[in-house]
Amino acid sequence: MTQKTRPRQGRSRTVPPPAEPSERGEPESVPEAAVDADPETDAGAAADVSTRGAEGGADGAGAELPADRFLDRERSWLAFNERVLEMAEDPATPLLERTKFLSIFASNLDEFFMVRVAGLKRRIATGVATRSVTGRPPREVLETIWEQAREQMTRTAACYQSTVARQLADEGIHLLRWPDLTEQEQIRLFSLFRKKIFPVLTPLAVDPAHPFPYISGLSLNLAVVVRNPATGHKHFARVKVPPLLSRFLEASPRRYVPVEDIIAAHLEELFRGMEVLDHHVFRVTRNEDLEVEEDDAENLLQALEKELLRRRFGPPVRLEVEESIDEEVLDLLVRELKIRREEVFAVPGPLDLTGLAAIAELDRPELKYPKFVAGTHRDLAEVESASPPDIFAALRERDVLLHHPYDSFSTSVQAFLEQAAADPDVLAIKQTLYRTSGDSPIVDALIDAADSGKQVLVLVEIKARFDEHANIKWARKLEEAGCHVVYGLVGLKTHCKLSLVVRQEGEDLRRYAHVGTGNYHPKTARFYEDLGLLTADPEVGADLSDLFNRLSGYSRRDNYRRLLVAPRNLREGLIARIRREVEHHRAGRPAWVRMKANAIVDEAVIDELYRASQAGVPVDIWARGICAVRPGVPGLSENIRVRSVLGRFLEHSRVYAFGGGGESEVWLGSPDLMHRNLDRRIEVLVRVTDPAHRSTITRLLATGTADSTASWHLGPDGRWTRHAVDEEGRPLRNVQEMLIDARRKRRGA
Repeated sequence: MTQKTRPRQGRSRTVPPPAEPSERGEPESVPEAAVDADPETDAGAAADVSTRGAEGGADGAGAELPADRFLDRERSWLAFNERVLEMAEDPATPLLERTKFLSIFASNLDEFFMVRVAGLKRRIATGVATRSVTGRPPREVLETIWEQAREQMTRTAACYQSTVARQLADEGIHLLRWPDLTEQEQIRLFSLFRKKIFPVLTPLAVDPAHPFPYISGLSLNLAVVVRNPATGHKHFARVKVPPLLSRFLEASPRRYVPVEDIIAAHLEELFRGMEVLDHHVFRVTRNEDLEVEEDDAENLLQALEKELLRRRFGPPVRLEVEESIDEEVLDLLVRELKIRREEVFAVPGPLDLTGLAAIAELDRPELKYPKFVAGTHRDLAEVESASPPDIFAALRERDVLLHHPYDSFSTSVQAFLEQAAADPDVLAIKQTLYRTSGDSPIVDALIDAADSGKQVLVLVEIKARFDEHANIKWARKLEEAGCHVVYGLVGLKTHCKLSLVVRQEGEDLRRYAHVGTGNYHPKTARFYEDLGLLTADPEVGADLSDLFNRLSGYSRRDNYRRLLVAPRNLREGLIARIRREVEHHRAGRPAWVRMKANAIVDEAVIDELYRASQAGVPVDIWARGICAVRPGVPGLSENIRVRSVLGRFLEHSRVYAFGGGGESEVWLGSPDLMHRNLDRRIEVLVRVTDPAHRSTITRLLATGTADSTASWHLGPDGRWTRHAVDEEGRPLRNVQEMLIDARRKRRGA
């Protein structure tokens, strides 16, 4: 597609929030810190945030709840990553999938240290850290993190070396070290080194004339000790492994060696005339959180770009070394990096197992989960012709409930926007973008729409963590194409997943909408589990029009027809519905609460769940990551069950469902139950009204939390126990496998 440069229709800006009092008082002035398996699910409020229990119980009276009712969020996150590690350790997991889970574990832990640990250290250093909601002092929290992370990293190295690498070798995929290579392989790699690696290496000496060099975050480095044969003096030097090189290089077919081994084997080429005495691999993790002052809305883009440059030089929070490192070299690194000994993690090499992701992508289908290709949703499929479906016509007939990746993203959400861009009757498209792919067909469709003269409004969240550079690029590209680009409200991230299309139909205008739980990201939509609603319902269309007007202008509307919107009324809306279930239960009507989210830590909502449990209402929680709920405590939460599911897809949808006295009420959308989502983000839940759709979602939630489904169960002590077999020792089925089978049967495959 040829991109045209057009005059700007609207100036990129961040809209200041309407001047209105908060319904809940001032939000907490706590720095945002973040992380989970999916970068979008961050750690929210700080570990030291104080409890904010909901005022009043189900009957309006304040019920006293025990002080130790919340689980520690840091331990909960580490327990989540331990579940990822258990998938890598599980012999029932296909071998290359185990390799991928090792990579995911390592990547998760990197982000946890870059943001969560870094934020906690910063608050301790500045004296603003207070006790966590569990009553633990911040220093004790930090020490627990070091202890558990060290144990998990040791387990990861053992899993890689003793199991995964050996089993890969049995399958003809060899992950070797330099001494394991044949002479011919070493000769071949020497040639590769001279041609493609040596020219980009820069050894940096450390001596009185050369200060200790800056070590960039997550880079692999060689600490090299050399001796001058003329003087006998020893010298230290650092060699950075170029980040653009592949982590594992192929020595011969299906035989791989870490790139740092190749560099280490040829250090003499870098230090001609010197004796190379020793070398050691190390890796530094730095604080990569962002702190952007948003008081000056017009300069937000420039301020963010400046802060992204500063982030590269954040203080170190972890030093990884191979356990064979020389003590003198380690002392030098600790001293020069100004890092504590407790922050040094010595493990067997190789370091940085995130690079195993490339090995996991090898074309060996027999070592992976059986292939599954998503199909077009049956309400959008053209049965009698090969032409693309008319999505607008389908939506005039009924709402469409999408479940990715079981339903194709490209033939549903992507097709919806592409059809809107090409349709001459479409007058306007309004869209939020939090994350998208590098070659995004969504962005291309929006540009095409602007090129054809349609009004296109795009709200790009340029503060989406670790996607800031990409989103700044998209914002500028969209603006140059003639789209109106805004960055949302000052002080609030826009995390909701919304599309609105306005179409001329005869004498009337009709609005078509999509509200989802996941990003408009065609690539992650193939392995992120998400829900979405495509609808032509006038109430949803009117709600989204009002909300987009608030995001792009100065609209003050806070009450919606089929939406709950944070930070104004989402928490209160959920709490009111939990209390309503207590009323239904006391009246003898069907009552229950089922929730599915990535993280559940908001104390006010959790307290209402405790009170519902005390009243006898059954509560089922399906949490992927952090969960501060303490289930199964007599007198407090014996009616609460908490489950977690891991598998080939990353569980990412957020759903909140209620028994409703026999008429179930179901909401889906973007928010997790975290302080940042409910207080410092624009988040949206949409009410699902179609009875068949409500039934589909409530069955999904019931299946995912059932004792007969493979999952992890959370106990009152905060420990997660895996339930993978029944009482007879037969494997339990994963809910993802059930859904895949259901889709295959529906297609007759």
